[in-house]
Amino acid sequence: MTLLRLKTPVGRWVIVATVLGSGMAAIDATVVGIALPTIGREFHAPLGTLQWVVTGYTLSLASLLLLGGSLGDHYGRRRVFCVGVVWFSVASAACAVAPGTSFLIFTRVFQGIGAALLTPGSLAIIESSFDPDDRGRAIGSWSGLGGVATAAGPLLGGYLIAVASWRWIFLINVPVGAAVLLLSVRHVPESRDLNAKGGVDVLGAALAMASLAGITFGLIEGPLRGWTSSVVIVMLVVGITCLAAFVFVEKSSATPMLPPAVFRVRQFTIANIVTFIVYGALGGTLFLLPIELQVVDGYSPLESGVALLPLTVIMLLLSARSGRLATRIGPRLQMGVGPVVVGAGLALLARTTTSSSYAKAVLPAVLVFGLGLAITVAPLTTTALGSVTDEHSGLASAVNNCVARLGGLIAVAVLPTLAGLSETSYRHPAEFSIGFRSAVWISAFLCALGGIIATVWIRNPAGATTGTPSSSVAGAELLHCALDAAPLVSDASLQGSSEAT
Repeated sequence: MTLLRLKTPVGRWVIVATVLGSGMAAIDATVVGIALPTIGREFHAPLGTLQWVVTGYTLSLASLLLLGGSLGDHYGRRRVFCVGVVWFSVASAACAVAPGTSFLIFTRVFQGIGAALLTPGSLAIIESSFDPDDRGRAIGSWSGLGGVATAAGPLLGGYLIAVASWRWIFLINVPVGAAVLLLSVRHVPESRDLNAKGGVDVLGAALAMASLAGITFGLIEGPLRGWTSSVVIVMLVVGITCLAAFVFVEKSSATPMLPPAVFRVRQFTIANIVTFIVYGALGGTLFLLPIELQVVDGYSPLESGVALLPLTVIMLLLSARSGRLATRIGPRLQMGVGPVVVGAGLALLARTTTSSSYAKAVLPAVLVFGLGLAITVAPLTTTALGSVTDEHSGLASAVNNCVARLGGLIAVAVLPTLAGLSETSYRHPAEFSIGFRSAVWISAFLCALGGIIATVWIRNPAGATTGTPSSSVAGAELLHCALDAAPLVSDASLQGSSEAT
């Protein structure tokens, strides 16, 4: 296969196809939050049902993301990417015509499966298609444009709800998916991992999904049905049992979906613990924030989408600079300070329950936690990639992405209960505002905890203070958001990169 150059027409079309493909999945993860109050009113749905609309998608995406990357490595990245695009588009059309919440939740799970097939393939296609001299710039373009697409989700969702219906946030994926499919067939070269050995870890993926489904069901339904409910107990037991089985299978498999040896690298493990905590706090808060703005403060869906626009601007302006700073001085300072700043911004959101003024209540909070994210995300990502050897950076990136999504999944399931929100709270502004205030303080505490953990256990790589980054971190300088890729490696190959604790 002839490697592509970025400035050629074919190279540009490959960037467009992969950005639009992964952008569909990324937008859908953020746009639905803006529509939740509207969906809840139309279907008279309780809060637990709205949680499932979000977590159904995240559950299937997070649990199958590594499998999607493995399928691309084995059977062709373009082929699996195109299958994922078609799958995602069909599921989106089904979401758009949902007659009720049960059907919508089912199709959201189905949609997440499509996202798990196309998301890792988008970056893997770029990594395998471009000439090494252009690969860094190609990934930077993919990352930057993908970040813009993701950030545009709430604004796009608010606009579509305002001028049409919430159903259009799903329906718009159909023509976009058709365009991606056409571009991929015409311009994207096929590639696969010629060194991929063994089969695909289908059993591991199935156990991961069953574990997450059981645990998530128990955490969401426990407050509604009662923690002593036989259904809740059975699902929690099933989830925990499948989790134990997943760990056993991955340890004993010759080609595991998630090689356990990678977590023997202390820097990598700590980076993912911080990722889980910070992204969990952020995901739980952003699930509740659109409801707070629309139900309590009287914002329209479009206004609640615009409210987060400064976050996009801050990330675009500062993320790459933050990554370069972390490369020079090491990640420890930024990973320690950044989550605390994020937590301060989330704590400031408590003021939205006492003032409806955007300039006084919402904007300061968005600016502060946007600054915190800009400080945190780039060094967090580069630490995850740079803590293992270069050839395993794809696996490290994929695991870090999965952990971020899992943090959001668990937070959406747990945070409303911890904050004292009932099934009907979002229909009563005064009651919801009390719970929201508790939720943002809990999230702020968790972010501060993440900063403390990073300060205590993260270590700067040798040469960081002299401006000579390690090779694995230097290559990630442009990667200022969590990236999706999932090449598989064996346990044995990771032994050489294990760090003594």
